[in-house]
Amino acid sequence: MPMDWREARKTVYEAGRRAQLPPTTVPLNEADGLTLAEPLTPRTDLPAFPTSSVDGWALRGVGPWRITGKVLAGQTAAPLTEDGTAAEIATGAMVPEGTDTILRIEHSTVDGDLVSGTAKELKEWREPGEEAHAGEELFPAGTPVTPGLIGLAASCGYDELTVTRKPKVALLIFGDELLTSGKPGDGRVRDALGPAMPAFLTRLGAHVVHIEGPVEDTLDAHVAGLRAALDADLICTTGGTMHGPVDHLHPALKAIGAEYVVNTVAVRPGFPMLVASVQHGGKTTFIAGLPGNPQSAVVALVSLVVPLLAGLTGAEEPMPSPVTLAGPVAGRGDFTHLSLVRRQHAGWVPATHVGSSMLRGLASAEGFAVIPPHSQGLPGQQADFLELP
Repeated sequence: MPMDWREARKTVYEAGRRAQLPPTTVPLNEADGLTLAEPLTPRTDLPAFPTSSVDGWALRGVGPWRITGKVLAGQTAAPLTEDGTAAEIATGAMVPEGTDTILRIEHSTVDGDLVSGTAKELKEWREPGEEAHAGEELFPAGTPVTPGLIGLAASCGYDELTVTRKPKVALLIFGDELLTSGKPGDGRVRDALGPAMPAFLTRLGAHVVHIEGPVEDTLDAHVAGLRAALDADLICTTGGTMHGPVDHLHPALKAIGAEYVVNTVAVRPGFPMLVASVQHGGKTTFIAGLPGNPQSAVVALVSLVVPLLAGLTGAEEPMPSPVTLAGPVAGRGDFTHLSLVRRQHAGWVPATHVGSSMLRGLASAEGFAVIPPHSQGLPGQQADFLELP
């Protein structure tokens, strides 16, 4: 029996977590798109010292105040030791010890070596630890690294981050009917997944290390292709997931000693998708069997490969997000239906040209609306949504 779609996603995510990839340390400028393997905590209070938020005068006591110095950003401030004294101060500069208040430059009058004016009652500087305290957890392990997080890490005193490395992915394209160049004809079609799937996988944070195809439609060729790719963390195959006369994936998996994690999913299109695993070189290698029809293959990608990669990197389990439908979406009986949709002003509408073998609808869509079994999507209703990479 095909596994329930949501159960299948959870199953492969948990399998990935059990085989989570080891951590590595990379410079900040190489961390974007990776996943934190350790919590991000400041190495000092943020800010580390009292910091002026304006250009003006650091004042002690009552005025007028005698100007005794200047402190710029990046300098260590000399203390104000006497009442009635002032130090010119720049935005971002360290507030001198002994400062009672800061007078904005635009609210001040200077006469010789004296400055006068009325300071705001509101404090015009940031105290140590106002943003965060040393050792405070800012982001947990499993958080995706973004440019904003990289900037925060730098402000916390980091030169490097401990992250989970990118999963190494191999791609095997099965099918004697596939052409790799030129126009389709004479019973043969162009391979669309060979050029497209590496881009999808790269956008999902994977490192594509091996591409082979079209692999000959024989059992020996399938077994040889899988064995040659076992050093990868994940092997994605396209085609051969059924049990037809040239579908050799299942016997090839048996030949290399693989065990099923998920074998067929109650989803349309693309239900003959699968994930298997095999032990190789002291680690787990996963095999994701994607159907050969392009749209079905992408359904399998967002259904199973996305949560599997999240598990391998220690990221949180990916969940659909809600969208509002602006057009009707049919259900598929006992199966979950993943329907290609695109955004319009009033909401999300089904894409056109969405047959399993078609790419036109896929190219114009932004993701899939998830219609549960025994239901349909109606205009104005909310539906779960999976974004295309």
